[in-house]
Amino acid sequence: MMFQVENYSGTREENYELVLKQLKALITGEPNFIANLANASALLNGFLDNVNWVGFYLTDESNENMLVLGPFQGLPACIRIPFGRGVCGTAASTKETQLVADVHAFPGHIACDAASQSEIVVPLIVDGKVIGVLDIDSPSKDRFDEVDKVYLEKFVSVLLNTK
Repeated sequence: MMFQVENYSGTREENYELVLKQLKALITGEPNFIANLANASALLNGFLDNVNWVGFYLTDESNENMLVLGPFQGLPACIRIPFGRGVCGTAASTKETQLVADVHAFPGHIACDAASQSEIVVPLIVDGKVIGVLDIDSPSKDRFDEVDKVYLEKFVSVLLNTK
């Protein structure tokens, strides 16, 4: 199964719908969450254009107010991010998707990759509790919009609800 950007020729919404189907096909029947996160980050990295980091931070089992690096695609990243700090920590503490057009204008932004200019972070919530976040960075300002927000939230929902 190919997941190259060239295979997506419809509207953005149609392309996202195809990615949602591909995610479901990848993870259905696989109970290992880390393996599913690894494939999910690879799928998004191959699908999204103009991104330089796609991955997950997971809530640390020994500290429920700390995110720890999980599966990702991109350059080495920050290992630990406290809830409430930076874009990822803010998404985790507010339980709301953070859509940031210019990361340098975001209070307390954590610069893991100096090339990153914009970011979207979607919290992973199970039974009302944040278990992690999906984090995507771009080297361009204003890379992400409401279409990305809606479909990446759906992507996270498929990831959390497919058995």
